[in-house]
Amino acid sequence: MPDGGGLIYRVQKHAARRLHYDFRLELGGVLKSWAVTRGPSLIAGERRLAVAVEDHGMDYADFEGVIAPGSYGAGVVLLWDRGTWEPDGNPAAALASGSLAFTLHGEKLAGRWRLMRMKPRPRERHVSWLLIKSQDAAARQPGAPDILDERPRSVATGRTAEEIAAAAA
Repeated sequence: MPDGGGLIYRVQKHAARRLHYDFRLELGGVLKSWAVTRGPSLIAGERRLAVAVEDHGMDYADFEGVIAPGSYGAGVVLLWDRGTWEPDGNPAAALASGSLAFTLHGEKLAGRWRLMRMKPRPRERHVSWLLIKSQDAAARQPGAPDILDERPRSVATGRTAEEIAAAAA
């Protein structure tokens, strides 16, 4: 498997209709995916809405570029973070139960995290989860600089989303 033999994870900054960060965990030969509206936070205990979206193929893991207008997900995609992840216990069972604890080993994100499924709302099209950073050595305290602002560039190319868009024009 890529990245030294572990399960991979990716975070792609996606400037589509609305800017969000696609959080992806390899499981069962696909990338389980959530759209994190405000992006991941290193602040321990801070809850970030993560809306479950369709699984993506493994060939999408390192995609960076522009998805053409009129196509699903049209907009700029920047590979914001990459690395490996380790689930606590059986990840498929944990996802099914609505609470997945895991450790990330990435270039920007590290340490312990949890995805927790929220109670479904009537007429909700997608299942909502919360992405929460655990208190550990990699966590930041409230008021600390935001990792999204501090390190906005691609881990693959060093480019910004604007530079990726300009190169495709």
